[in-house]
Amino acid sequence: MRPAPFLSVVVPCFNEAQVLQATHDRLVAALTGACPFEIIYVDDGSRDATWETLADLQETDDRVRALRLSRNFGHQVAATAGLDAATGDAVVLIDADLQDPPDVIPAMVRRWREGYDVAYGRRLARDGESVFKLGTASAFYRIFNAVATIEAPLDTGDFRLLDRKVVDALGTMREGHRFLRGMVSWLGFRQIAVPYHRAARAAGHTKYPLRRMLRLATDGILSFSTLPLRLATVAGALACLAGMGGLLASAVLRVAGGAWPSATAAVLIAIAVMGGLQLLCLGIAGEYLGRIYVESCRRPLYALAERRGFAAESAARTPRAGRPGISPKPYLYRAG
Repeated sequence: MRPAPFLSVVVPCFNEAQVLQATHDRLVAALTGACPFEIIYVDDGSRDATWETLADLQETDDRVRALRLSRNFGHQVAATAGLDAATGDAVVLIDADLQDPPDVIPAMVRRWREGYDVAYGRRLARDGESVFKLGTASAFYRIFNAVATIEAPLDTGDFRLLDRKVVDALGTMREGHRFLRGMVSWLGFRQIAVPYHRAARAAGHTKYPLRRMLRLATDGILSFSTLPLRLATVAGALACLAGMGGLLASAVLRVAGGAWPSATAAVLIAIAVMGGLQLLCLGIAGEYLGRIYVESCRRPLYALAERRGFAAESAARTPRAGRPGISPKPYLYRAG
């Protein structure tokens, strides 16, 4: 059995000032006595008093580390910034809204100590969420597993514990369109589910409206599957076959004494079918091409505006530097 770890807990935050104190109290209560720990809060360009609240927490608790991104880069990138800064033997990812209960973390640590490299939370129930959201989330994971080259566990999110070697391996993956739960599944290692009951938000409102949910779903599918490109090819082939079938049917009707279809109608139908398929195929190809362009720019994933609670020597270093495909200065920051 592994010894008790030094644990890093990464908490991405976006406009979560209302709930941060309660989140911190719950995290400290769950972790105190279980193992030494640090809590790394990442302010993802919040527009409320999130950063001021984090600064106050850091002043009163030396186990708190706080990162402030220069703008809103998105939840997945904010989580990545926290993973980059984490120093623990194991790292837990958890959201700030208390839907994922901190009380589950000790169970994840126990699984880690038993030899598992990833302990991910599996939702048995989800309070406070609409039937639409529950249905679309369930459908997404099943569609993802049907089309992707990997299999992601059903009914899970980013709430999970990662062993240090998993975090280090994840640190080498610097793609801009990030789907962390898919990336962790791609890495492999020994993984196990930790079931729990997901609560309603403690305060505030969801940071994943329909638009962001669709964007995350698109990132997940396009990052781990080329099936849409193959489907575009199949759709084009079917359209050609349908056109030839229509032409053959018209010829047969003409030979049998019928009339040719109206030229105008035939042309309009052909234009509508072929034009729609061409635009569909171009759109799918464009999604992949756009991702290739973004990756070729080799921009850093994020920029840091401020750091609090980190030792001077750690502020001077560049986490994850020197790994393949990573700039030696992956972000900018001002030490706080």
